[in-house]
Amino acid sequence: MKSEADAIRAHVRRGGLVAYPTESCYGLGCDPRNVRALKRLIRLKGRSAAKGLLLIADHFKRLQPFIRPLTPADRARLQRSWPGPVTWVVPASSACPPLLTGHRPTIAVRVTAHAGAARLCRSLGMALVSTSANPSGKKPAKTAAECRKMFGTRVRVIAGRIGQRRRPSTLIDLATGTVLRP
Repeated sequence: MKSEADAIRAHVRRGGLVAYPTESCYGLGCDPRNVRALKRLIRLKGRSAAKGLLLIADHFKRLQPFIRPLTPADRARLQRSWPGPVTWVVPASSACPPLLTGHRPTIAVRVTAHAGAARLCRSLGMALVSTSANPSGKKPAKTAAECRKMFGTRVRVIAGRIGQRRRPSTLIDLATGTVLRP
């Protein structure tokens, strides 16, 4: 019999969408390399593809395929804030799907401090798309039940508790140091 972790892994690898707890709310995610899944996620949210999406991971190495090599100083700057609720906008690698970047030369990335989200990335063996679990313009879901009500069977909901943060992660542009979202 398949374990829950095996079933979730198979679902995500087939291009399925998942809802999972993060630091401040439930997140919607998928395999960041699966363009079909990215399109489904963007459609489900009713979100403009030009906004781009962010990636979370349990470890910096899972983010590396999506970003251009960083200077040692820049890498140290990121890693001083991780794991934690700080998302950095960094140069995207040429292999990064344009739907992730919103067709920009940058990608938003974070090493999560949420134990459940980190465990999910570790179990999947990959970075994971992370956008708030809500239709665009609505309040993000805070519970598994809210996710089920919003999305029904279109998303596999992973039950768990969100973290203590009241606001989304801080968003900082690595190139300029500008705080884009406090």
